Amino acid sequence: MARQIRLIGVPVEEGAGRLGCEMGPSAYRAAGLREALVALGHDVTDCGNLAPGPDHPVQHPNPAIRHLGRIAAWTETIAAAAFAASAEAMPIFLGGDHSLAAGTLSGMAQRAAANGRPFFVLWLDAHSDIHTLETTQSGNLHGVPVGYATGAPGFAGYFPPLPVPVDPAHVCMMGLRSVDPAENEALRRAGFTIHDMRAIDESGIGAPLRDFLARVAAAGGMLHVSLDVDFLDPGIAPGVGTTVPGGATFREAHLAMELLHDSGLVTSLDLAELNPFLDERGRTALLMTDLAASLLGKRVMERPTRSF
Repeated sequence: MARQIRLIGVPVEEGAGRLGCEMGPSAYRAAGLREALVALGHDVTDCGNLAPGPDHPVQHPNPAIRHLGRIAAWTETIAAAAFAASAEAMPIFLGGDHSLAAGTLSGMAQRAAANGRPFFVLWLDAHSDIHTLETTQSGNLHGVPVGYATGAPGFAGYFPPLPVPVDPAHVCMMGLRSVDPAENEALRRAGFTIHDMRAIDESGIGAPLRDFLARVAAAGGMLHVSLDVDFLDPGIAPGVGTTVPGGATFREAHLAMELLHDSGLVTSLDLAELNPFLDERGRTALLMTDLAASLLGKRVMERPTRSF
């Protein structure tokens, strides 16, 4: 089925510990993301890149935190763009580090509430990103978007007010393999659905994903997919500053995308943490572009033959 799609560049890099994610949206364009989706029959508009307003004048007692005012400004801008774009189309957010999800989750949760539908999130990532401003030790705010979006304490007065918190019971995290003690405790308390890489090794990715999608379908929900490059094994996706060995394989990732397409449930998508400065001749950008195409209808039998 042809869809209306809006590509929205989010060149934020201040949430990560390394520079380079700012170039992510350009890399997706160079990799032919729009052309790949048009070839599948979709109506695709590239809306260009967002730019944040002035930094919010905020400071936090945690001295480790970096670029708080900037990320707060980005969050406000992204949330507004997500809410607006999702009124008539499926937005795809081209990151940019994963701090962008503070805005996409906020904006899309508000859209689901306006549509009178429950909101669900599939979080594909090596990390849970559920830190708060108090618990983060690195100070890199790409580690807090899930904490913020699910209404964890401590963000009031620093991040934009959250119109509609995301229900942790509606969040499924797959691919986790780098979670620190503070995050483990938060995950345990909040009631997220977790399928770490051991669980995927034991049961495969298909069965748990189908179970989650069945829950979304039964509830009539809107589904946001947040895909971080480091969900993938660094052997196939080196262009990310947070590599963790043992990630999803090429086929596991494509199977997940194909199941998502078959479900017809996905209403928005993040492509996060691509750092072209760390990539190998566009290898990761091309793979992420191919995964987005799979989510939107490209089949396994349609893979081109390429030289690597």
